Amino acid sequence: MSGERAPDGGDESGVVRRDRFSGGPARSFLSSLAADERIFEADLEVDRAHTIMLAEQGIVDDDVAGEILTALDAIEVDGHDSLPEGEDVHEAIETAVIEQIGPAGGKMHTARSRNDEVATCIRYRLREDVLEAIETTLALRESLLEVAEEGRETIMPGYTHLQPAQPTTVAHWALSYEGAVRRDTERLFDAYGRINESPLGGAAFAGTTFAIDRERTADLLGFSGIVENSMDASSSRDFLLETTQALSTHATTLSGLAEDLVIFANRGFVDLADDYSSTSSIMPQKKNPDTLELVRAVAGDAAGGVQGLTTTLKGLPRAYNRDLQRATTHAWETVDAVTEASEVAAGAVATADWNAETLAAEAGAGFSTATGVADLLAANGLPFRTAHEIVAHAAENGADYDALEAAAEDVLGESEAATSPRDDEQRSRESPLESLVDPAAVESALDPEASVASRDSQGGPAPEAVAEQLESARETLAADEGTHAATDEALEDAHAALREEVNAYG
Repeated sequence: MSGERAPDGGDESGVVRRDRFSGGPARSFLSSLAADERIFEADLEVDRAHTIMLAEQGIVDDDVAGEILTALDAIEVDGHDSLPEGEDVHEAIETAVIEQIGPAGGKMHTARSRNDEVATCIRYRLREDVLEAIETTLALRESLLEVAEEGRETIMPGYTHLQPAQPTTVAHWALSYEGAVRRDTERLFDAYGRINESPLGGAAFAGTTFAIDRERTADLLGFSGIVENSMDASSSRDFLLETTQALSTHATTLSGLAEDLVIFANRGFVDLADDYSSTSSIMPQKKNPDTLELVRAVAGDAAGGVQGLTTTLKGLPRAYNRDLQRATTHAWETVDAVTEASEVAAGAVATADWNAETLAAEAGAGFSTATGVADLLAANGLPFRTAHEIVAHAAENGADYDALEAAAEDVLGESEAATSPRDDEQRSRESPLESLVDPAAVESALDPEASVASRDSQGGPAPEAVAEQLESARETLAADEGTHAATDEALEDAHAALREEVNAYG
């Protein structure tokens, strides 16, 4: 997948390389031909675009360009497995062209190196993989929004530190992950923009003496522009690192989602579809969330990919180094694993059944409405810290109205009676709690459903607040789907346009 080549297309051993570096166990160690199958199609497209540009610039005769393009089509039909032995796919394809049409086939390599060639092939293929990864994030967001639509009023327990904290809704939970995945989508789009620049024409690293047109090859291949500096073009792999990091971030989001669903399944809050579960080989009653456990594990794989790639790239001098041959594998493995995990997560979310009765029964567990009661007392004049003390005291003694009343008596005592705005006769008939707030309001604050309904601040779990979040999320998803479709269509158009140019030489 790499290794420097002279830009003049000269004859070398095995047609392409001389015997000076032939034989020995190091040959197989150097070879990336098998791994290069992933960029086989990309290399053919890069060869076609480069050959057409050479012909248009008068560097290669039209009839020779036509022979080269015809040979490339035949190689594509025969497939990667039919390639002759070579150090990498680039050398093997060039050798195959020369075997078909003779030494003139070597003109295909004029004004380029394998260094800029491989960098272009990687970008060409990676952008397709990133678009596929983005598509799975869009599907996951759609699944989460569907859950949110259906779960606007489905009360559920919310947690911090895995302890019952405050009641919320299934919709609010689902939207929390939709927002995170939305940012993952944005990061992948950003990475795509920097992938989609052509390094072709940078040659080994110092450019070329031939009058090439780099903008033309970039256009033929559907790139949005070029990596201008030729040394940067041939040697930089920051686009790989950025992409792998963005995928790792998404994998971390997926891991959190998977963890929640595993826990929820354990507590009977959600039933996963059989397609996303398995049973035990020995315990017939078991239904295990195996697919989500594997989704969770992919975060480790992705983090390993980032670490491996970072370590490979760290400290490499300019310009080209063979270490880069080992770098790309980290990106391929990460994009494949994370894309698959994202697709599985979308399916698991879309097909899961939420157990509303179980969720509602657990929504108030652990006095999860305590914060709402404290807020109510604070809203009626108590300092929040005093309200917090009352509710905390009540939590130790039953967490109901009677416990709150007793706690208020203990904490406030006569001090509250002395400051109450009510008259002496009223105070004589009321407890310190009643002197502050209507008992009916306290009972309402103790109710999980009412508690959720009261939390209607922007981004909160109340149904009306959730409705606003849903509308915003739907609009953003539609815009991202449009961007994805337009980007994908642009690549298809570029592929079709390049084919038209190739056919013109037939």
